Amino acid sequence: MTQLVIVLDATIVNVALPEVQLELGLTDSQRQWVITAYVLAFGSLLLLGGRLADSWGRKRSYLVGIIGFGAASAWGGLAGSGTELIAARGIQGAFAALLAPAALSMLTVIFPSGRERGTAFAVFGIVAGSGAAVGLALGGILTEFAGWRWCLLVNLVFTALGIVGAAKFLKESRTSSEGGHDLWGGITVTLGFGSLVYGLTLAEDGWTSTTTLAFLALGLGLLALFVVIEAKTAHPILPLRILRDRTRAGAFFVQAVIGAVYIGSTLFQAYHLQVVLQLSPLVAGFATLPMAVSTMAMASLSTKLFQRFGGRYVMTAGLVIAAAGMLYLAQLTLDGSYWAEVLPGLLLVGVGLSGVVVPLQNVALTGVGWNDAGAASAVVNSLMQLGGSIGLALFTALFIGASGGQNTYEATGVEGYAAVYLGAAAALLAGAVVAAALIRTPGVSAPNASAHETHHVPVG
Repeated sequence: MTQLVIVLDATIVNVALPEVQLELGLTDSQRQWVITAYVLAFGSLLLLGGRLADSWGRKRSYLVGIIGFGAASAWGGLAGSGTELIAARGIQGAFAALLAPAALSMLTVIFPSGRERGTAFAVFGIVAGSGAAVGLALGGILTEFAGWRWCLLVNLVFTALGIVGAAKFLKESRTSSEGGHDLWGGITVTLGFGSLVYGLTLAEDGWTSTTTLAFLALGLGLLALFVVIEAKTAHPILPLRILRDRTRAGAFFVQAVIGAVYIGSTLFQAYHLQVVLQLSPLVAGFATLPMAVSTMAMASLSTKLFQRFGGRYVMTAGLVIAAAGMLYLAQLTLDGSYWAEVLPGLLLVGVGLSGVVVPLQNVALTGVGWNDAGAASAVVNSLMQLGGSIGLALFTALFIGASGGQNTYEATGVEGYAAVYLGAAAALLAGAVVAAALIRTPGVSAPNASAHETHHVPVG
């Protein structure tokens, strides 16, 4: 439930943006920041949130995160101006950065290995993989029947369920290590990710501007400094051993690709359905659901294939199938129909992504010690957001270049949307190459725990 809320909140306001802009009088820049503020705060604070969950307590971090997330959602839903809404979205992202790694790290330590771990991560992966499409559909329903404000206020239902469920069922746990909190590492990685994401957002209006290049350079420089700090500090916020495993590195790259495709291309998918096919927000939201439905329908088979063959073959094949679906979508025409030109492609993408998102979290976190669960979980989530930022910037550049400089509201042709789908296919194929080359995870029925995994220390 937590993962669903976090993922769908990145897309739930997409179909509502025209109504939001009209009611609050947003400028074009403010309109974009309704999405960017959430991703920027989320992506830049995740590592800090992950390490805090490890040391402060995962249940405690979860409860603080979900209460803060709910409060920010309420403020956003009641916002009277664009400035208020953007600020509320940023605070949502900040609390999501505490909530997401706490939830995923608890899953990691509750199911350290075996078939139960595979099943648990399969369910988690399905929700993560279908959340963006669910967000578009739910956003269309709420915008049509209740108004755009309920795209944020609906989170209060999930908040109440999360608080009750956590208080009743979850047990406290935290790392057994003692030491500092790596303040300088936390500052540099937060500012580094923030600068990088902000630079990529500015790049949507031009990659060669001085401001864009300055923020990108600053972000990369701060992240390089962060690596140096982590290599020297006794209690790093991100132990570099997490990144040295080739299988985990491959899974991290694939996660970034999935983020680029989901967050980057689904925005254009919503406009394709509304601008080119002239569907209402409600119908457009539902029209994206076949991708999520096919992902969930194939989950059981993907889980069995993963348990039998491991992550390398299943994830590589899934990425190739998803790329084929994007290539199909790229063949759209101006007078084409949804049933002939969109639905088959969405189904193919959904089937392919099932083979990726079901094992992805498991592969990325296999062998991670108890003390590192929050940090590793934060990397997985952070790469999803950073991948989405990169994808949004790249796909926007492709769209504008192919459509003759028109933005998503003005373009009436199909060339820009075709370019976005081709870009998404290329990204998925790059992920397939990396998965085939680096991932070496056996089936989850085999022992998964690292020989050096740290024993956990339950608390409370």
